[in-house]
Amino acid sequence: MMDSSSLRSIVADASFRRGVSADLITAVIQAESGGDPSAVSRTGAAGLMQLMPGTAVTYGVANRFDPASNVDGGSHFLHDLLTRYHNNVSLALAAYNAGPGAVDAAGGIPPYPETRAYVARVTAALRQH
Repeated sequence: MMDSSSLRSIVADASFRRGVSADLITAVIQAESGGDPSAVSRTGAAGLMQLMPGTAVTYGVANRFDPASNVDGGSHFLHDLLTRYHNNVSLALAAYNAGPGAVDAAGGIPPYPETRAYVARVTAALRQH
């Protein structure tokens, strides 16, 4: 786990650089890794914002376990998803979790239980801020 002061600073910087709400970035980090920069999922996503290898390459993240790089790349990805889905946070979160192709194919939040639970969990965390 990272200390909360360092994490807040990294999130604030990424929020400023990428134009994404610090509360949204924080909620995604909590849902994705619980704040553990060394977290790795069963599908190979890694770091605070659980970036897949391809996403990391796309967003210039050389080390997915470097907290600042990971959060900057994940925030950039979130920014692009928010732009793609006209600032619809639920659709952007669904795409962050399941991929934009799944959201586009479903014409909304895909009917995957994991994705629906993820969107609900992150939006609930956002409402608490």
